[in-house]
Amino acid sequence: MEREYIIPLREKCRVVPRYRKSEKAIKTIKEFIAKHMKVKDRDLTKVRLDSYVNELVWSRGIKNPPHKIKVKAIKEGEIVRVGVVELPARLKFKKQREENVSKKAVEAVKKKKTLLEKAAEAKKEKEESKTEEQKTDEADKKTEAEEKKSAVVEAGKAMEKAAAKQMKHQKGGKKKEPKIHRMALQK
Repeated sequence: MEREYIIPLREKCRVVPRYRKSEKAIKTIKEFIAKHMKVKDRDLTKVRLDSYVNELVWSRGIKNPPHKIKVKAIKEGEIVRVGVVELPARLKFKKQREENVSKKAVEAVKKKKTLLEKAAEAKKEKEESKTEEQKTDEADKKTEAEEKKSAVVEAGKAMEKAAAKQMKHQKGGKKKEPKIHRMALQK
């Protein structure tokens, strides 16, 4: 079910303090949609506002929300999704920019997948061309390299431990000059 509404916000927002007007406008939109779209028990958690609705209400700050707003409500099962019918120019550009970014991201992911597939194919071809002898030689080299790495890591840890122990047993840093205390002169 899909409907368009012009929601009056002035009456409900007039009675709240200035620093809460935009918050009240958002709540008023949710209450209006829950009532008119017949949400069960008028549960506001089942009314979802689009980010552009939120930005449109908050665009003039917390103290000065618009007096009315035109929205499109779409009911999907229990949940009602609310979007703006006519976006102002500034929000149109922002929406278009976000769409372009998402398109580029999707294209980049597709491109990356194709590159990964090509790399996987090339790797399979290389593996097929290698003989069993080369594989065993490489396995030996890998184990030697891993042993060297582990030996280097252990040696580094031992050196760190020795350095920490040496620092622990060194005598303290800066020497303090003796402080001269003032004393009363003898009479």
